[in-house]
Amino acid sequence: MVLVTLNKARQVLHFSYNGEVHPDQLERAEADVQALKTDLKPGFRALVDLSDLASMDLDCLKGLGRLMEMADQAGVGMVVRVIPDPYKDIGFNILTIFHYANRPQIVTCKSMVEAGKYLGL
Repeated sequence: MVLVTLNKARQVLHFSYNGEVHPDQLERAEADVQALKTDLKPGFRALVDLSDLASMDLDCLKGLGRLMEMADQAGVGMVVRVIPDPYKDIGFNILTIFHYANRPQIVTCKSMVEAGKYLGL
């Protein structure tokens, strides 16, 4: 499951990846981002939480790239990733090189508490 939410007041777009993630779930996430992006201001922050991720199909790489490009086009200024288990990282750093043309600040954390400190939450 992929859940996309927005804290409009704090300008934090939150992506939560839970359980087993499949390409069709990323397509729905793209629709969610499309609906939310009118409320995003340039410099917003993205919080990517892989804490509850069990697995992700390799076929998800294209969808992840599209989500990154959507965030980039909307003006993301910082991406904070919560990756408690390095084996769950299916190549976010490599994808970042190809899908964030505007080069936002990238921070990787081991917990949501640590991520909250970077985001001022």
